[in-house]
Amino acid sequence: MNDGGIALAQRIQQAIGQELGVSSWMEIDQARIDQFAVSTGDHQWIHVDTARAALESPLGATIAHGYLTLSMLAPAALEVFVGPWGITQALNYGLDRVRFLAPVKVGSRVRTRIKLIAAEDKGGGRILVTTENSMEIEGKDKPALIAQALAMLMS
Repeated sequence: MNDGGIALAQRIQQAIGQELGVSSWMEIDQARIDQFAVSTGDHQWIHVDTARAALESPLGATIAHGYLTLSMLAPAALEVFVGPWGITQALNYGLDRVRFLAPVKVGSRVRTRIKLIAAEDKGGGRILVTTENSMEIEGKDKPALIAQALAMLMS
């Protein structure tokens, strides 16, 4: 590991247990939901049929797919952790625990609060980090989701 990698590893170890930051607000509009539906083939009416959702949904509108909200952890990590810390390579490694706690109604804004909960030196300039990610919905007490995400950082 080069000197920059050693400094990063030390900084990561010192940050365990600390909140790394909060991402910017991101709007979940119908266009984003529809694009996700096309990408995944998940066209359930609760997500894409605005007229039916207005009549039949308890929220009176469409909601984001759970996996759409989960996928937004990646750009949040880039904004809060990967970019600002000067990490040049980070790969998704998996998820240990995900809980979808509240639906995200179309037009809502979400942001992700990220806390570093573990870091393991895997050798060869690789560090496996685990973060706790809480996706907040603007104006709501309950988060959309809480997830433990793993990423392999490489120098």
